[in-house]
Amino acid sequence: MNILVLNGSPKGDYSITLHTVLYLQKKYPDHTFNILHVGQKIKAIERDFKESAELIKNADALLFAYPVYTFIATCQLHRFIELMKENNVDVKGKIATQITTSKHFYDVTAHKYIQDNCDDMGINYIRGLSADMDDLTTEKGRKEAESFFEYFIWCAENKYFEKPVYKNDEFTPVPATAIEENNENKSGNVVIVGDVSENDEQLKNMISRFSAKLPYKTRFINIREYPFKGGCLGCFRCAADGVCVYKDGFDNFLRNDIQTADAIIYAFKIKDHSMGSVFKMYDDRQFCNGHRTVTIGMPVGYLISGNYGEETNLQMILEGRAQVGGNILAGIATDEENTDYEIDKLASSLDYALKHKNTQPQNFYGVGGMRIFRDLIYQMRGLMKADHKFFKSHGQYDFPQKKFAMSMLMYLVGGLNASPKVRAKMGNKMNEGMVMPYKMIIDKMDKQ
Repeated sequence: MNILVLNGSPKGDYSITLHTVLYLQKKYPDHTFNILHVGQKIKAIERDFKESAELIKNADALLFAYPVYTFIATCQLHRFIELMKENNVDVKGKIATQITTSKHFYDVTAHKYIQDNCDDMGINYIRGLSADMDDLTTEKGRKEAESFFEYFIWCAENKYFEKPVYKNDEFTPVPATAIEENNENKSGNVVIVGDVSENDEQLKNMISRFSAKLPYKTRFINIREYPFKGGCLGCFRCAADGVCVYKDGFDNFLRNDIQTADAIIYAFKIKDHSMGSVFKMYDDRQFCNGHRTVTIGMPVGYLISGNYGEETNLQMILEGRAQVGGNILAGIATDEENTDYEIDKLASSLDYALKHKNTQPQNFYGVGGMRIFRDLIYQMRGLMKADHKFFKSHGQYDFPQKKFAMSMLMYLVGGLNASPKVRAKMGNKMNEGMVMPYKMIIDKMDKQ
């Protein structure tokens, strides 16, 4: 096969993900691997897409290779997919798969993002490889990479592809009724961070209505107009002190103009099953904060134009963002139906969240994500010094081996439970013992 590798890493030849591809290239010399560094050369590709289009045209298969940045693919690869669609590249009937490297933090949403976009373009998709960053250095990891590639070839030969997910393309947004904003008699500081084009009247009206209905002062930041020098380079220059290598001032802008707010509302139009490449650049560049949940406890919400109900992957991403960040998800207002009502409800819900700070325990999205971060930062604390200091000071190193008393108690209970005679004598006492601490709380309420 003639395989075109779309290397989405901004590091180019220094990409860890690319080295898995290079390993497969050596291992399977009967196949041709052509590498296009879309992550590193995205600005040049934006200026002239002809060479990329020709390489895609001549390829039998596309291999998306990239590190997972902030729930999805890099913003550079986001932009390349946008360019593929904008240039109407004929890829229908071609084959695609993907290789990612990460610490498995929301790698599932990254893979689904690529698969959904392959479905859009009529590309036959085969399940990809989600590798740990260190897998290629282990015999097990190399074997898994080989197994993946052999399975990919077998699927391609037999035309065994993933079934495309049906999506209804006939979506008509319900218009929002704009209301004149009046911040004069309001207090507070709610920032609306949006990606709004000049002619997007619908999103402008949604923002206008929300600002008018919310009983707090709002300000709007259109990140489309921010002078970004580029997307995150994954260079880790910010790991020690949080200062970004780019000299466009975004790190200070983020901390002083956005993260100082009482709440953040994000506004965007769904594009290619995500928030779009501009928002992805905004997200990726927040790596200047490392893995620190600096807005923990802050309410967030979304104003979304688009068929959000069918975007199950995007739904997971938005909930996961709030869960991992420890934010109160005040709500998501869309223009699918009853747009004005949805916007008004979001404004009311955000008002409630700001007044009551209704925090809740993290679910699987939050607990699982933070466990990955916890172990990663502790292992890399010598490099990620700012992250390590934050995790240590906020008690986020909650390793189970620290709960020594509980571990010893479980050994004792486990030893007793292992004996059939003891189990027979205990009867229902195990269940009674388990609920005793909780029953004491309920009983205490009766005495108050």
